[in-house]
Amino acid sequence: MNAAVLPNTGNAAADVTSRAASPATPWYGRLIALSATFILIGIVWDISWHSAIGRDTFWTPAHICIHLGGTLGGLVCGWLVLRATFLPTTENRGATVGIWGFRGPLGAWVTIWGALAMLTSAPFDNWWHDAYGLDVKILSPPHSILAAGMYFHVAGGLLLLLGMQNRSSDKARPAGRWLFVYVAGILICLTAIMQTEEALPNFQHTAKFFVVSCAVYPFFLIPAARAARVAWPATSIAAVYMALTCAAVWILPLFPATPMLAPIFNPVKNMVPPAFPLLLIAPAFAVDLFIRHFRSRTGWKMDLLFALGAAVAFTGMFIAVQWYFSIYLISPEANNPVFVGSQFFTFADRKGTFWHEFWNVREDPLTVSAVVWALGFAFAASVAGTFLGNWMKMVRR
Repeated sequence: MNAAVLPNTGNAAADVTSRAASPATPWYGRLIALSATFILIGIVWDISWHSAIGRDTFWTPAHICIHLGGTLGGLVCGWLVLRATFLPTTENRGATVGIWGFRGPLGAWVTIWGALAMLTSAPFDNWWHDAYGLDVKILSPPHSILAAGMYFHVAGGLLLLLGMQNRSSDKARPAGRWLFVYVAGILICLTAIMQTEEALPNFQHTAKFFVVSCAVYPFFLIPAARAARVAWPATSIAAVYMALTCAAVWILPLFPATPMLAPIFNPVKNMVPPAFPLLLIAPAFAVDLFIRHFRSRTGWKMDLLFALGAAVAFTGMFIAVQWYFSIYLISPEANNPVFVGSQFFTFADRKGTFWHEFWNVREDPLTVSAVVWALGFAFAASVAGTFLGNWMKMVRR
């Protein structure tokens, strides 16, 4: 008698049950990611608007986009606080912290503070421009308040998604893990924007550029990478940063623009793009190799060894890659639709051969001493980031 070969329905059924039980990302997680996206689009758009057109009124589309993101995140997190306070359930009460008699997720409180700071900066910024005209620097006093608010808003969203990920019942595919990576990438984008004035391609052979970069980026990259539950977290976060920045680099010049403020030394005809992003994906990949190597090794000694290895890998890879890549970026050959070359200069910048030269290299050269300083700052940032990442792994509320 021939025995019939039956399919293994038990395993299939178990797989279907597992997928069905896998928790979906709650609606508020998606809205928080959307609000962070609005903030990033708005700030990049606003810088381009100032660079290509000037500032004629507060009610520019870019400003509206920024504050739409801040308001959306604040309203979503405000609802989470009100729901946990007045409509508590066992689930949402166990995932909240109490402040002044109200309860809400930790990330919601941070986002609400950031949203309030962003809204407070709006009338201050309007008064500042009426009194002093166009900003000379990105970080004017009202913009500093706005920047702090944006950081707290996005960091709060990151904590909200982190708690969601860490509470997930599906350890293999926790809810919100890719949104967490995405928002972490947005935080790296904001960090890069705040350093724009000192990180243009023409500055990328100076000691200050490399020392500051090695002091800042590991601090933001390593904690999120250690807390994220994806295979290559640092690489993924850096890829999000590069993808979002490249989108701005390639999309903004497609729109026409006319300068509206004098003096006009560079009559641009399109929206001004940001400079091509830093190649953070290379040092991030090096950091990921250490994350994978130390994943099963615990204790403060292993953490310090990891931080040292990550700092050396980040510093060495970042300097090597960015040093040579910047040589191409300032060359006339880079003035193409992909790398945009010197197209980031504003309508108020005088044209000259110095657009294709490195600046401050004689006053601030990258010496062996500067590399040691960069490595030291990278190690300090990596140590702080490592222990912050360990705390982030435990966040449930």
